[in-house]
Amino acid sequence: MPTMLSPLDYLIILPFIFLAGLIDAIAGGGGLISLPAYWSAGIPAHMALGTNKFSSCSGTIFSTGRYFHANMIDVPVAICSAVMALVGSWLGATTALLVSAAFLNYLLIVLIPLITVITLFRPSLGFTDTAHLLKLGYRLTLAALAGLIVGFYDGFFGPGTGTFLILIYSALLHYDFVRANGNSKVVNLASNFAALATFAYHGQILYQIAIPAAVCGIAGNLLGSRMVIRRGNKLIRQVFILALLLLLIRVLYNVFW
Repeated sequence: MPTMLSPLDYLIILPFIFLAGLIDAIAGGGGLISLPAYWSAGIPAHMALGTNKFSSCSGTIFSTGRYFHANMIDVPVAICSAVMALVGSWLGATTALLVSAAFLNYLLIVLIPLITVITLFRPSLGFTDTAHLLKLGYRLTLAALAGLIVGFYDGFFGPGTGTFLILIYSALLHYDFVRANGNSKVVNLASNFAALATFAYHGQILYQIAIPAAVCGIAGNLLGSRMVIRRGNKLIRQVFILALLLLLIRVLYNVFW
């Protein structure tokens, strides 16, 4: 485990953390960029995960605050999802200790292209917000199930959690992409804090890079959330598809390399 990083390591890692924060604020999936950046510097896997949680949590706090201030979060629904996501994440992490994730990789190879095609051929998806037409009890029930299922995925496997949440909120609960994204940030924040506390307790955070990375992550999240507030659903749709493609590349790498 490295105790010191070279100036070149910082020059490589920090711009990618900024980019990860930017993409994560818009459509989720930032970890697909930030984790490989930490690994490229030779930081061990668990230390990289803990360090990444530190920087990503820091950035998500600010983007969530911006979305809340802009009234882009359905607070009761988001909190309901967040609570159930914590339960699901614990169940997923427990299951991961017993079952190989190989089958999930193969499942995602099929699901991700399917989701991408559905998104491309349903141009109306995420562009209208009719969630308010659903009864609150129905929304809370679906939100709880969404949190539980995606939380389980996050604990079991992880990559692209925010992206999948946006899809569920828009496709099943009929939010537009902006509100779906805002809701997903609350859920991400809850699950990330739980993971961050665990990594910190076990000393798996490399603070010498985590702190400057957090600053870059915050900057990326602030810029990304500002772009969402200004440009809205069209921007999220474009970056959402990009995040799905990044996730597919990650899964294909896991399977074939």
